[in-house]
Amino acid sequence: MVQILGNLLSQYPVGGIALFKQNITSPEQLSKLTSDFQSLSSTPLFIGIDEEGGTVARIANSTGFNVTKFDNMGTIGATGNTNNAYNVGKTIGTYLKQYGINLDFAPVSDTNTNPNNPVIGKRAFGSDPALVSKMVSSAISGFHESGIMTSIKHFPGHGDTTGDTHKGTVSVYKTWEEMVNCEIIPFKENLNNTDMVMIAHISTPNATSDGLPSTLSSEMVNGKLRGELGYNGVVITDSFEMEAISNNYEESDAVVKSIGAGVDIILMPLDFTKAFNTVKTAVENGTISEERINESVLRILNLKEKYNLL
Repeated sequence: MVQILGNLLSQYPVGGIALFKQNITSPEQLSKLTSDFQSLSSTPLFIGIDEEGGTVARIANSTGFNVTKFDNMGTIGATGNTNNAYNVGKTIGTYLKQYGINLDFAPVSDTNTNPNNPVIGKRAFGSDPALVSKMVSSAISGFHESGIMTSIKHFPGHGDTTGDTHKGTVSVYKTWEEMVNCEIIPFKENLNNTDMVMIAHISTPNATSDGLPSTLSSEMVNGKLRGELGYNGVVITDSFEMEAISNNYEESDAVVKSIGAGVDIILMPLDFTKAFNTVKTAVENGTISEERINESVLRILNLKEKYNLL
């Protein structure tokens, strides 16, 4: 197994690994796995996981792990006490660190504005963006206190949708002004706190004109997130395995378009080898400039240096 990992990381020197429940069988196995990943990689890796607390907690919901389990963040938000959100971040961050994980795809920064939303619901801290923003800020502080990087998600806000991007195309029909006055608030107010922003595959036809999911949209990433909101940190996509992308776009085109839009990290392409080679070829033939790639590499390396990974 170690030799296979070493060969893969040598052939495809990725910047990070995402862990899921199927990768986790015991505390000893998980610690060895993350240690092997780091020892076999020429550059220290982001090792990330979805450990939000509640229903989405890969470790806490696995058997054999004696860690604190939390209710969904909606329950935490309902207390109105930001110390509870801090405790979530600090507690989860502490056990992630213990198992060699350095990045949590959390906290959820969506505002649960649509009660019919099938994917966010109680994963969000609540339906009031001001409350969500404060809870997100406190949770981030807890994660950082534990030495764990955070990725707020799912920009520009998955809380007012009636569909699930895991299963197909999803749109938000608010104008940008409406979004800025609601769903964008927890993101905007935490851009200086978080380490990454995760972009959702949601389309915003009344906020952007390109008709693309936000992960592929230069209007959304370069124009609004980086330009209007002034964010210059690491941007990561939601998983490219999700059907909002995989059912509607040829993956090679989507990967190139996403990087061109200002994204730094493509998370979990459906065909990893093809996606990797697509980016390599696109740089070699000038479809993606080396300058554009270097922007992302610098952001990523700066973040790794900040957390003493380099």
